[in-house]
Amino acid sequence: MASRGSRSEKVKRIFQQFDGNHDGGLNREEMAALVVSVNPRVKFSDEQINAILDEVFRTYSEFIDGEKGLTYEGLLRTYDDGAGDVDRDFDALGLELNLDETKGISEASSSSIADERGLGLGLESHKKQRTAAWAISPNHGIVFDDTWKMVDDLDLVLKRLKAKQAKEGKLRNDNLDAYSDAGWSRELGPSTEISDKRVFWEESGNDYALFVKELGVLRSRADGARSREEAFDGHMAIGRVLYEHQLFKEALVSFKRACELQPVDVRPHFRAGNCHYVLGKHKEAKEEFLLALEAAESGGNQWGYLLPQIYVNLGIALEGEGMVLSACEYYREAAILCPTHFRALKLLGSALFGVGEYRAAVKALEEAIFIKPDYADAHCDLASALHGMGEDERAIEVFQKAIDLKPGHVDALYNLGGLYMDLGRFQRASEMYTRVLAVWPNHWRAQLNKAVSLLGAGETEDAKKALKEALKMTNRVELHDAISHLKQLQKKKGRCDLELLKKEMIEGDVPVSYSGSGIPEKSIRKPTLEEILRRLLNVLKPETFQGAVKAINERILSVLDEAGSGRVDLGMFFAVLAPICSGPPEKRKRVAFDALLWRPVNEGISQIKKVDAVRYIKLLRAIYVPSQGVSEMLEVHGEMDASLMSYSEFLVMFDDPDWGFGIMSTLLKLETGDRNRHGHHVCSVCRYPIIGSRFKEMKSHFSLCNQCYSEGKVPSTYKLEEYRFKEYGNEAEANER
Repeated sequence: MASRGSRSEKVKRIFQQFDGNHDGGLNREEMAALVVSVNPRVKFSDEQINAILDEVFRTYSEFIDGEKGLTYEGLLRTYDDGAGDVDRDFDALGLELNLDETKGISEASSSSIADERGLGLGLESHKKQRTAAWAISPNHGIVFDDTWKMVDDLDLVLKRLKAKQAKEGKLRNDNLDAYSDAGWSRELGPSTEISDKRVFWEESGNDYALFVKELGVLRSRADGARSREEAFDGHMAIGRVLYEHQLFKEALVSFKRACELQPVDVRPHFRAGNCHYVLGKHKEAKEEFLLALEAAESGGNQWGYLLPQIYVNLGIALEGEGMVLSACEYYREAAILCPTHFRALKLLGSALFGVGEYRAAVKALEEAIFIKPDYADAHCDLASALHGMGEDERAIEVFQKAIDLKPGHVDALYNLGGLYMDLGRFQRASEMYTRVLAVWPNHWRAQLNKAVSLLGAGETEDAKKALKEALKMTNRVELHDAISHLKQLQKKKGRCDLELLKKEMIEGDVPVSYSGSGIPEKSIRKPTLEEILRRLLNVLKPETFQGAVKAINERILSVLDEAGSGRVDLGMFFAVLAPICSGPPEKRKRVAFDALLWRPVNEGISQIKKVDAVRYIKLLRAIYVPSQGVSEMLEVHGEMDASLMSYSEFLVMFDDPDWGFGIMSTLLKLETGDRNRHGHHVCSVCRYPIIGSRFKEMKSHFSLCNQCYSEGKVPSTYKLEEYRFKEYGNEAEANER
């Protein structure tokens, strides 16, 4: 949790360590020594050092004192902006704080709050002994004396709760150090971050009920303060203490009360957003971060330095909703405002990778690593992006670098195992999955992949053992939850509906813009298009929607935005999407025609230009039949033809087996026939209608779809030592046997 001593005091000690001439500034030579010293495992070239120093001195020019260099306040600001990790650097340098300023408050044996606080210490002494650095921060700390007393009382209430729950074995800790860091800014200024160990409090029972009652008394004291400002100070402090003890629900109550008291203050909205995010409420987190952003932007210079952190957290909340393209925009804003914000660059790279923009992802991740060479998570995602680009050997090297930096990095080990599987290096893949299981013994996907890799390596007996272990693991509670989600999802449609598409055209307010050639069009940026897609695919869960956006970005937007401008002709996009929406085929064609008609170039008429129709058909072929269509895009026949085309003429062109969208009939067969291949059979695990092969268990007579069979899933009601399956391509084949 919070390390003892003031964060600003740590920065001061680092500053003093490298201010060799004691002139109150760090010149380029002294800054270079600092950068090298806090990264002992990294060998910087002169070019890298100079680039880092140029960036720091340019970004923080207001804190440069002539020839003296960067002031203490400037160094503190670099850490506040996320350009470095104070605790990591302080430890790397082997520095120590003054013990008089960092010793904790001694504990008394009395259970009375008043008695426990009566240690004979003056208020100033209490302040010096605060374990959390935020409390004495000039911008984010405690302002009123009575607030200090409330914080002391709350600390003692929490100590009693922790002692009782620990004694009864109710308090649980989960080590999160093995996973990739989310990278989000938890604080708005000097403060320590949440511990790598997540604490889970037991909220049932008398001890927790008593804690809530005592907390209510403290909140009433805050509400009864002499002024609105003091009440705000009290609720913010209570929320901060609760947050640091990972009592997020209770902390949220305090921050929301602080929002009511001072609605235009950035801090309570930001912290309420953090609480919502930790609690898995991404939509609510996004709304609070937007309020914090609005307050910061309207507050002038007072909160300007906090914008990068707000942008980062807003982006992460959007990712939680599946809105990755939108998240990219905020990560970019954070990186522009603070070029040394390595977390913003890492998150930008990871998000770009998530939507299939591998080259841009590699660039952002390499920049993050340039600033922070020991950033294991950035190395891991860079390797994944390189794999996406087909640079597999380099990807292996970068994955290995991530593992060298953090030997128990589950994501890097698991993904490297997958890469080895793709390359047919099954023995190496098996080794990676074994290392994953050493860190995370219940990682059933790693266990299953280990079985597959052992099978590929020819170690059949070991593969069988691994597979049995994987099957045992799939009975875990979280997988039952996932299956329940799939059952619910099955009740809904999972495809874009034509009526929703038409509604977007009718109700959508898209301004007309002009391309370089002066042609009017309704073009929008990709993040805005993502918002429209979210409405069109509203039944999809965030992770499923993110996958859909990636596919659309890779297959459709990359063709529509060939120039890489980041903008898309919305009418053409709707027309391209219409053929694969749900609905009768003739209606799909009509909506496609209407989408072309909706474009400004055809406004006010009932016909479309032939040149647009020709381009549309060629775009369809380039997107859905890329083996034929890409070359056709280079030779657009009839491009200078300015004549108009009616709907009936458009249908003739669309249905032309040679030059039209000839795969439409095949598409319809796939949509209808394939679903009926196995009659009314549904998978006994996910409850989806079985498409493709059906796997029937011959003893218990349940059936599995391709996906569940390949993942080794079985219904929880059937527990057998061994399962025997037969594969049926269709029901006629099943009846023959």
